[in-house]
Amino acid sequence: MAVADRFETYYNAAKNDSIFAMFSQEMQTALPLNKTSDFLNGLRSQAGQITARSFVKYENGTYARYKTNFERALFAVNISIDKNAKINGLFVKPYTEESLPKLQRNITKLQLPFKGEWTVIWGGDTKELNYHVESVAQKNAFDIVIKDGMGKSFKTDGLANEDYYAFGKELYAPCDGEVVLVVDGIKDNLPGEFNPVYIPGNTIIIKTANREYLFFAHFKHHSIQVAEGQKVVRGQLLGLCGNSGNSSEPHLHFHIQNVENMNIATGEKCFFDAMEVNGRRKTEYSPVKNDKIKTEW
Repeated sequence: MAVADRFETYYNAAKNDSIFAMFSQEMQTALPLNKTSDFLNGLRSQAGQITARSFVKYENGTYARYKTNFERALFAVNISIDKNAKINGLFVKPYTEESLPKLQRNITKLQLPFKGEWTVIWGGDTKELNYHVESVAQKNAFDIVIKDGMGKSFKTDGLANEDYYAFGKELYAPCDGEVVLVVDGIKDNLPGEFNPVYIPGNTIIIKTANREYLFFAHFKHHSIQVAEGQKVVRGQLLGLCGNSGNSSEPHLHFHIQNVENMNIATGEKCFFDAMEVNGRRKTEYSPVKNDKIKTEW
C-alpha cells in the first residue's frame, strides 16, 4: 500500500523523477526517465489527476490492481513490486468490473435505424476496417453516412453541415426498449472541426428487454424527440442525424454495450435482422466498412 500511496502522491504532484526513482533497475532500463515522463505526462493530459483509488485484488501473483478514479477517466492501475519494494511492473488500462454482464452479441432482433441506403465508413473486427476496435466500449461500433453515386457524402463543397446528405435525416428505434440516457443541447460542429469535450455529442441510449444498451451518438442540435425513462417502440422517431461531439462530418455512430456507463462498458457485436447489402438481401448480418446498406422498410 505504501508504494501505491507514494505513486499517487508523486503522480498528482507531477514528480516524474520521483516515480522513476521508485523503479527497479530493470524497470529503469526498460523505461528510461524520458519515456517514463512521456507516459505520465500523457496520462495526466488525457485523464487528469487521481481523485480516488481502491485496491481490488492481486493479478498474476504479483500485480496489485487498483480501481483508480481520475478527473476525466476510470482506469485500472496495476503495480508490481519486487522484494526490495521497487516497482518492477506498471500498466494502466480502462477499468472494467468483473461482475458486469458479458455479452458476445445482441439477442434482440434489430432493424436498421434509418430509411434509404447508407454507407458504412467504419465497421468490422479489424483496425483496418474499424478504428473503434481499440476502444473497449466501442470495439464493434459503426460509423455510417449517406453517399452519392460518385462516392461523396456531400453535394457541393462540404463546407456546411446542410451540404451533407446525412445531416437532418431521421433516425429511428431499431427495436422496442426504454430510453435510459438523453444528452441534448450540444451544438453541431462545422465540418472538419471536433468537439472533444463531450465526444458522443447529442446522445441516446436505449435499453432492450435483454439488457443490451444501444448507443446512438452525434444527433443534430435540439433534434432529439424522446426523453429519459420513456418507452419506445420499433420504428419510433428518435431524432435527426447531426454533427455534434467528436465528429468531423454529419454521420450516425451506433454501437451496443453491456451496461449504460460507457466508461466501464464493453462493446458487443451487433447483428441486424434483415437488410439489403450492396444490392443483395442478407439476414443476421453485421455490416463492415464500405458496405452499402438499406433497410427493408
